[in-house]
Formats: sequence, C-alpha cells, structure tokens
Amino acid sequence: MAVDRKLLEILCCPVTKVPVEPLPRERLDALNALVEQGQALYQDGTPVTGPVTEALITENGERIYLVEDGIPVMLEERALTARGLGWI
Repeated sequence: MAVDRKLLEILCCPVTKVPVEPLPRERLDALNALVEQGQALYQDGTPVTGPVTEALITENGERIYLVEDGIPVMLEERALTARGLGWI
C-alpha cells in the first residue's frame, strides 16, 4: 500500500524538517540486502527485521523512514541514516 500523494506533500523529517520522497526501487533493494545481512540498524541501535516493502528518504538523502502497512513511521529513533548504511 503506497503512501498517499497528498500526505507526501506535507511530510518532512521530524529532525531536520527536510521533505521526504519515496525510496527508489534500487535503493530499496540495496536496503533489503543490508537487512538480510543484519547490517541495517535503526537510530536506537536495534536491527531492522524482515524485508522492507516501502520507505521514505529525505530529499537530501540523509535519513530513511520505513512505511509499515501504508503508514510512515516518522520517529527519530526509528530512522535509518545513509551514513549508518554506508551510503555516504
């Protein structure tokens, strides 16, 4: 279930206030590879479990928020960072 376009227009990172957009498919595949290897960790240090079907990334590419059952989880401690994933 994709995030509603109208909701995407108003959503932004709660930390940096940068707008978010859907994570592109190739990045989603790369994220899932890291999840399988146990290398994808949330800000609070807990590992991401299970495959990620949808996620949002800030326009500056620094933070990623997972979408669960069509609902973006926009909590600071549940964010992933591009730096933590080795993407920058």
